[in-house]
Amino acid sequence: MEGSFELTLQIVIAVTAGIAAQVLGEYMKVPSIVFLLVLGIFLGKDCLHILQPSNLGVGLEVLVSLSVAIILFEGGLNLELRELGRVSAPLRNLVTLGTLITLIGGGMAAHWLTEFPWSIAFLYASLVVVTGPTVISPLLKQVEVDRRVATLLEGEGVLIDPVGAILAVVVLDTILNSNAVPLEIVSGLGLRLGVGAAIGGACGWLLGLFLKRTPFLSEDLKNLVVLAGVWGIFGLAQTLRGESGLMATVVAGIVLKASSIPQERLIRRFKGQLTVLCVSVLFILLAADLSIASIFALGWGSVLTVCVLMFVVRPLGVIVCTIKSGMNWRQKMFLAWVAPKGIVSASVASLFAILLTEKGINGGDSIKALVFLTIMMTVFLQGLTAGSVARLLKITSQEATGAVIVGCNPIGRLIGRLFQEQGEGVVLIDTDPEACKLAAAENLPVFQSSALDPKALEEAGIESMGTFLALTSNAEVNLVLAQRAFEEFKPPRVLAVSSHNNNNGAKNSKIDQAFMAEFSIKTWNKYLNEGQVKLGKTVLKEAGLSWQQSHIQALILSGEFLPLLVKRNRKMKVVKASEEWRSHDEIIYLLHDSRPKLLKLLSGGNQSSRLALEKLPEVEEVPIADPVSQPVLEKITSNNE
Repeated sequence: MEGSFELTLQIVIAVTAGIAAQVLGEYMKVPSIVFLLVLGIFLGKDCLHILQPSNLGVGLEVLVSLSVAIILFEGGLNLELRELGRVSAPLRNLVTLGTLITLIGGGMAAHWLTEFPWSIAFLYASLVVVTGPTVISPLLKQVEVDRRVATLLEGEGVLIDPVGAILAVVVLDTILNSNAVPLEIVSGLGLRLGVGAAIGGACGWLLGLFLKRTPFLSEDLKNLVVLAGVWGIFGLAQTLRGESGLMATVVAGIVLKASSIPQERLIRRFKGQLTVLCVSVLFILLAADLSIASIFALGWGSVLTVCVLMFVVRPLGVIVCTIKSGMNWRQKMFLAWVAPKGIVSASVASLFAILLTEKGINGGDSIKALVFLTIMMTVFLQGLTAGSVARLLKITSQEATGAVIVGCNPIGRLIGRLFQEQGEGVVLIDTDPEACKLAAAENLPVFQSSALDPKALEEAGIESMGTFLALTSNAEVNLVLAQRAFEEFKPPRVLAVSSHNNNNGAKNSKIDQAFMAEFSIKTWNKYLNEGQVKLGKTVLKEAGLSWQQSHIQALILSGEFLPLLVKRNRKMKVVKASEEWRSHDEIIYLLHDSRPKLLKLLSGGNQSSRLALEKLPEVEEVPIADPVSQPVLEKITSNNE
């Protein structure tokens, strides 16, 4: 009874410490694995000696296997096949050629610098080819890098885990059965991958079909059905072919995701929560079982080995795997920098250490120590600096420029040309062929298509654009378009022209109201068509900023002043209704000139029109009136009709 209570207490402490580490990670905005490692070591045998995972015996191995199955299934469930298609070539190269480069480079470094025997050196290298989705995913949520880079890192993290784990098993089999020939080694790897993929694909499809045909099941029960299915698929694959279960769970997750099952969002949430729990408990237990003395015993050669892996092998693999990928050097450099190791490396290394010791082969503890040192160095160096590196390389999503504008009406075309004049990319989308012809006549890139079509948005280059602007004359359609664009592609800035009544919906879904709260696009398009507008620019000064802000707000409320774009920190952005004006902001706007055309002609005044706007004039700087100087917006550019 006392023994069972002791084991129960061990699990309770591991769960409590693991969740505490997750909370700290969320609060500090750093990868939670940092705190999992620190707390695990602190509670383990080298510090407080509270946690003793060795007391779990074979239960630890079972816990690791089932938890890793859930982790990899959840990773496959979150993979977007459509997004993977956009990075298919470099992703395929990273999972295949990149794995080979890491295996060879890491093995050579471990042999020459750490003085491991060749067999043990390559076993270590096979354990660190993976890049840990449990570290990558939360890291990318915090950093928010360029979407293509994020997709590539997420895809690599999920797909390479089973490949790396199976590769490690093949290398271990080769060590334990030294008589194996190269053909047997390669065929063993291929067979495990093939059996796992076949079982995972078939069972994943059957599981999806079952969930579709059983609408009578409650949501909670469906979650448990999926959990039982994951472990059943894992067990079946392991029974038919040892170590093929990991690949089976990944493929099952991908297939289930593609099946478009009911309540998919709830299932993903449930599996995500299970994954957090599994990662938390496993990392605490495995770190607690780590001997710090074994890490120090490796010497400086182990540190140099990890440095070679980070600064030589990984960059070389990225350079080779991204040739002709269309990625720029900034994106490649970030890919080369971010490759933290995670739970799969730690769990498999711990299991291998036990197996090698049981077989009487030296090196198990050394491999485990070097793998954990690799995890520590990559997580601390790469994980904690990823945000700074992304900002330094200017590949965060907030750095993206340009715009995709839905609506080839006069306002949309005007904004498009303003973006073009600033040297930023812009693409217009509309279903109206006549409106598209007008945009094309003004040398604006245009797609005649529905913005609800993801392929059209992809072709328009939405992934590389900083702004999505829904600017049709229908407020409800604009909100739908903006919501779909946000869910599918997550552009940094999503704006929609919506009615005042729909503005609350926009706020709740991270979609901003464009320009101003009370905005009638039909009215302003009419002003443009009839030439009743003047185009101007003003720069806000630091002196008297609060007065200028109030004055702009008063002009907006009058309905005669429409702020279009604001240039801030050398970046052009569409003005949103909740815009907070700052000093040195450069605002480009339209001012309604309501004088009748005949009166303007008789008075000799200049008049703006569609023809005048076909070629945008140079926009003068127009100072906002201050308390001393009352002439308001006098220097406004306009052309003769």
